[in-house]
Amino acid sequence: MHAAFFLLLAVALARFLLRHPGDDRTPWAVTLCGLLALVYVTGLAARTRSRAGRRVWLLLVVAVWVVLVALAPSFAWCAVPLFYTGLRTLPTRAALALVALLTGLVIAAQLRLAGRWDPDLVLGPPAVVVIATAVFLQMQRQAVRQRALIDDLVRTRRELAAAERREGTLAERQRLSMEIHDTLAQGLSSQQMLLQAAERVWDTEPAKARAHVRTAASVAEHNLTEARRFVHDLAPADLARGLEEALRAVAARESSGGLTVRVTIDPASGSNGPVLPDRVQSALLRIAQGALANVREHSGATTAALTLTLLDDQVVLDIADDGRGFVPTDPPDAPSGVRGHGLPAIRARAHQLGGTVTIESTPGEGTVLSTSIPLTGGRS
Repeated sequence: MHAAFFLLLAVALARFLLRHPGDDRTPWAVTLCGLLALVYVTGLAARTRSRAGRRVWLLLVVAVWVVLVALAPSFAWCAVPLFYTGLRTLPTRAALALVALLTGLVIAAQLRLAGRWDPDLVLGPPAVVVIATAVFLQMQRQAVRQRALIDDLVRTRRELAAAERREGTLAERQRLSMEIHDTLAQGLSSQQMLLQAAERVWDTEPAKARAHVRTAASVAEHNLTEARRFVHDLAPADLARGLEEALRAVAARESSGGLTVRVTIDPASGSNGPVLPDRVQSALLRIAQGALANVREHSGATTAALTLTLLDDQVVLDIADDGRGFVPTDPPDAPSGVRGHGLPAIRARAHQLGGTVTIESTPGEGTVLSTSIPLTGGRS
C-alpha cells in the first residue's frame, strides 16, 4: 500500500504536468507533492512512534492531500492507499468516518474533472469503498482471532510442557523407587534373613552358619555391583550376561532359607533365540526379582518355579509357588498384611510396556503370577 501511494502520486503528478504545461498551479502542485511525499516518508521512518503520534501523522497526510486535491483533482486516486492506512491506524468508527470523508472528496474531484453530472462517478466509488472496507474489516477480525488462537496455542503448549515435565519427574521418581525396591532393598532383606539364620545356628551348626554368612557376603557383593551400576545407568547388572543367565542368577540367590527356585527357559527365548528389547529384558528381570522376593518373604513356600516363554506376539513370565496362597482382591492388590511396592511395582512395570499381570491364588494351594508383555511386530 505504501508503494501504491507513491506510484499513484507520481502518476497523478505526471498527468498534471502533461495536461497543464506552463500552468500557474504547477509550482504549487510540485511543492505540495514533495511536501506530501516528505510527510509520508517521515511517518514511515518513525515506526516507533506512539499510536497517538501515528494518528497525528495520518491527519497531516490527509490534510496535505486535501489541499492538493483542491488544487488538482487528478490527485484524488491517492485516497485508495489512504483508506487502508486509516483503517489500520485509527479506531474503527474514526476510520470509517475518514473513509467516508475521503470517498466524498474523491467523488467531488471526479465530478470536477468530468465537468458534468455522472451517476457512475457518484455511485461507483462508494460501492467499491464499501466492498473493500468490508473485506478489510473481516480480514482484520480474522487476524485478531488468529492471533488470539496462536496465543492460546502457545500458552497451552507451555502448560503442556510444564505438565509433561511434572509427570516425567513423578514417573522418574516412581521408577527410581521401584529400582531401589527391586535391587538394594531386596538384597538387604536377603542379607538380613541369611545373617539371622546364621545367628540361630551359630553354636549348634557352625558349618551351616558359615554357609549362610558366605551367601550373605555374595549377596552383598552383588548389591554393591548393582549399586555401582545403578548410579551409572540404572541398568540391571545381571543383564550383562543376557536375560537367561540373569534369571538363573536371581533364582540361585533366592534359593535359600528353605526355598528352592527352579528355572525353565523356552528355547526360543533363551540365548539362542531372538534378542528381546533392552526395556523388555530389564522389566522381566525386575518383575522376576520382585515376585521371588514376595514368595520368599510372604508365601512360606518351599518350591517356586520360574518359566519364561516366547510366543509369536508376546513374551510370558510365570512365577508359581507352593506357598500358603491368598485371596486376590478386586482391584488386585497385595495379600492382606503384605506391605511394600512388590505387586504394585510389578504391575506398573508391565503396564509401562503395554503388558498385563494376572494372579491366580487360593489359600493353602499356592500362587501363580503371570506377566505378559507384547512384542511389537511379533517374533523376529
